Amino acid sequence: MKHLREYRDGDIADSIARSIHESTTRSWSIMEVCGGQTHSIMRYGIDQLIPKSIQLIHGPGCPVCVTPIETIDRAHAIAEQPKVILCTYGDMLRVPGSRGSLSGLKTRGCDVRTIYSPLQACQIARDNPNRSVVLFAIGFETTAPANAMAIKIAKTEKLKNFSVLVSHVLVPPAIEMIASDPACRVDAFLAAGHVCAVTGYEAYHRLAEMYRIPIVVTGFEPVDLLEGIRLAVLQLERGQAFVENAYQRTVAAEGNPTAQGVLKEVFQITDREWRGIGTIPSSGYALSEAFRDFDAEVRFPLAWKPVECTNCRAGDVLRGLLKPYQCAEFGKGCTPDSPLGAPMVSHEGACAAYYQFSQLSPKMNASP
Repeated sequence: MKHLREYRDGDIADSIARSIHESTTRSWSIMEVCGGQTHSIMRYGIDQLIPKSIQLIHGPGCPVCVTPIETIDRAHAIAEQPKVILCTYGDMLRVPGSRGSLSGLKTRGCDVRTIYSPLQACQIARDNPNRSVVLFAIGFETTAPANAMAIKIAKTEKLKNFSVLVSHVLVPPAIEMIASDPACRVDAFLAAGHVCAVTGYEAYHRLAEMYRIPIVVTGFEPVDLLEGIRLAVLQLERGQAFVENAYQRTVAAEGNPTAQGVLKEVFQITDREWRGIGTIPSSGYALSEAFRDFDAEVRFPLAWKPVECTNCRAGDVLRGLLKPYQCAEFGKGCTPDSPLGAPMVSHEGACAAYYQFSQLSPKMNASP
């Protein structure tokens, strides 16, 4: 398949890896922002191909993982209401909140439905005019345009039984939060190509210049990631710091203006709480005034105070301060079957990636 097979070509990957070895003269730490990139790195053993002096740090780029526990608890409270249908994506079903998971509510008879497109939620609202349908809208800038279109359709069709629990977060403020931390040990960032396909990468120029840190936009296949690492290393070795696009087949500097127009119409930028990290200014979307009537937070108040698991160190993992296997609960008290935190559940979570693919995983090192 074009744009897939050639980006998994072993000979090309080996050639790029050799170039990285030849270019590297000192130790560097590179953070891949997106959890999808983390899974590709672990799945294809990219961390084993590059010099040991290059450390790959896993960032906060898993929207399921950073959805605050208060929002997850609110989704639970909504799903427990009579005559409510909660629509969400599959990853959210098993994320632990204060009172268990949405999957647990579903087994107890609550109407929680897995969707693959937000437009499905609109159709469910049409089909069930006497019930409240709530779309749990999460994600980075990548998924936000489709959710915005669903909200626009609901307003056009006057679907008064439709509302949205919004938990969208934005990537550039998260990068700035990490880069501005005095304890930051990241020398370069690999930016998420699918996010930049929507937003472009103009916003990253300021960050690269201000913090003197290379930012390379890259994709998710092995060759993509290795090329992103190679370009980052070349900048670091030369003492440079600028934004570079290694994903030109998908990403343009200006992004997708049509998608940006929908986002600007439906959402406004707001401060957003990131689970395990705290509040990051101007790092999320909220419904704009014209669409405020569809806000599920207004329709469904939360009646209890959320409580975080004190044994889970997901926040340190999401900030790149801790490798998953360095958490005392990893593979013991916290597994995909019994997770303490979202990074062990999400298909973009770093803990899940290490548990599934890493040789450091206890399941791989277990005695037969």
